[in-house]
Amino acid sequence: MTRAQGSRDPTGQGRGATSTLSSISVVPGPSSADDSGELVVCEAADLLSGGRIEISGAVHFGVTVFNVDGELYALLNHCPHMGGPLCRGRIRPRVSSDAVGRWDFDREGEVVKCPFHNWEFDICSGQALHDSRLRVRRYPVEIRDGKVVVKLRKDGRKKL
Repeated sequence: MTRAQGSRDPTGQGRGATSTLSSISVVPGPSSADDSGELVVCEAADLLSGGRIEISGAVHFGVTVFNVDGELYALLNHCPHMGGPLCRGRIRPRVSSDAVGRWDFDREGEVVKCPFHNWEFDICSGQALHDSRLRVRRYPVEIRDGKVVVKLRKDGRKKL
């Protein structure tokens, strides 16, 4: 989607809507000393497309589970730039420009911007959009018996 400069809606015709902090559900998590290796987050039906749930206390900084078009992704809530609470940032489309005053929006709802310095990360891969050397730690997520489950560590690994 492309738009001309001057529109009051920075995302163009209602598209590119952002997710704000008020849309985050925060649930208590285990301390990092928890030995289960898995965390039951919520009922799968409670995490709607475009939503996210933060598990505070899990692996020290917390982990956030995102629902991107029905696919679930879990990221460490810690920006590799300067340690900001990454997952509390706005969810945006990817924005690119080929000319002054023109913006293109794609990958709607797949980018989270750190609230500290606006560094952007792909929710699906954890990859920084501006630097291929930076990545946010991801965790496997699955739906088991109607519940969202995050695997905090692989079997046989030391505690996080």
